[in-house]
Amino acid sequence: MVEQENPDAANEDNDEEEEDDEGIDDEGVQEHLKDAIHGTLKLKRLLSEDGDAFQTTGGSIKKRRTVERCGPAEQANVTHLLTKWGAEDDVLLRHVLEGLKLEELEALNTSGYLPDKFNAWKSCADLTAMHIAGMRERNTAGGGPLDAISAFRFNWKLDGTTDPLLRKLCHKDLRYVLTRFDGSKDLPTLIQEAVDSDPDLTSAEGSAVRAPGCTAVGRFHRLELIDPTADSAVFGDANLSFALNLARHRKALGHVGRVIATTFESLEILRERYSEIDETIAVLEKHFAEVHHEVDCTRIAVHSEFKDLERSLGAVYYNFPHAGAVGGFFDGHPLVNWRHENLMRLFFRALRAYVKPGGVVKVASNQGAVGVRYSYIICSAAENEFRHVETVPFLQWSLHRYGRSYGDRRDTYRRPDEGEGYNVQRADKDMVYTFKYEPSGRALPPQDIRLPPTFKTIEACPDGAFEGMSGESRKNLAKQLYKRFMLECSGIHVG
Repeated sequence: MVEQENPDAANEDNDEEEEDDEGIDDEGVQEHLKDAIHGTLKLKRLLSEDGDAFQTTGGSIKKRRTVERCGPAEQANVTHLLTKWGAEDDVLLRHVLEGLKLEELEALNTSGYLPDKFNAWKSCADLTAMHIAGMRERNTAGGGPLDAISAFRFNWKLDGTTDPLLRKLCHKDLRYVLTRFDGSKDLPTLIQEAVDSDPDLTSAEGSAVRAPGCTAVGRFHRLELIDPTADSAVFGDANLSFALNLARHRKALGHVGRVIATTFESLEILRERYSEIDETIAVLEKHFAEVHHEVDCTRIAVHSEFKDLERSLGAVYYNFPHAGAVGGFFDGHPLVNWRHENLMRLFFRALRAYVKPGGVVKVASNQGAVGVRYSYIICSAAENEFRHVETVPFLQWSLHRYGRSYGDRRDTYRRPDEGEGYNVQRADKDMVYTFKYEPSGRALPPQDIRLPPTFKTIEACPDGAFEGMSGESRKNLAKQLYKRFMLECSGIHVG
């Protein structure tokens, strides 16, 4: 006779697993907002699964549900590639490959790519991660300037014959086509409808009816002619200078919507870095802006400041996002770069609950950035139904004149706008990636994330801060990095 399992005990195990997954971070989050933080919970669970690392950081090991880092088909392809490249023991390279989708692994296999084992500057894992990023970016519209018509054509995969038809349209007709095209009607038919339609004079977007279409749409994005009645939010504004710029802009235009300014750091840390911060906050409040500190833009739903603000934001801004520098590593290094990609994925997923349909989201970044790559921004937005509508050169944006900062402890003694510059980023490559929220009404699958490294992977890293290290010093550094990653996944900034 086969002994039956105790169903009550099994249920207790499942309850314990669910509690481990969800019991800390989602406290106080309403049921309809759980999806907004699902990705951050999964990230923490993946990191805390590593028993050795969890124990060494002072925690207790609990029974946890196993989360597969990749499926059997993906694992078979990973093993095949590592064997093919003679890199079966390269733990960091395995980490890079395990984070890929099956079609990416198959494309990598058939491409004939082979990492250079003798490269003097970068490891095989680093080179492979860069190669994969390049593969993905070839499937985007690119990171440079992109006008509204080019973005529209790329989104709908329209051929070049449609370009002359669209570029001759006036503002009224082009906006009609851009907002109503869904593939159900051919473009010439919709264009004729646009020509026959009456202008919509109930909103700012209905102005300048006969102006050249593409130019007029671009002017709206450059002059920041957003919904005057909707609230706007600024995330990750270290010294609040951009939020102040926006508040002044909205006041000058007679807008009644609020400006909600947020920082990731506490007010105490901001006072250490920016002597002018209290004065800036005072001016913001005179402009009826709200200022909130210690707000993690990937976990908006856990912040009480955003309670009851669902579907209220008409414009959202995040300038030059960055997950934080890690000493000894370049931003593109695979041991730390997953944080930058997840930052964008979780940011756009968190926004879904708070941006109103038709609301605009703008993310400024350098098209050559190797931390938050432009493809992370564009692809993360698309995954969450934020349609890419234009890429505006940053220096053409009416709000570009504000006090840029590094957003870390370097701001205490130097700033980018005080004779200092970013080492590898040219100002003429700074872009404003512009998106419009167009929810389909369908439930999206849980947010996919880029896999974090295991403790074993961190400890085995051959380069960066680990170069030349061995024994206990290597293990201690791995513990420090692991602990930092855990803190960051909890919304605590380090650096």
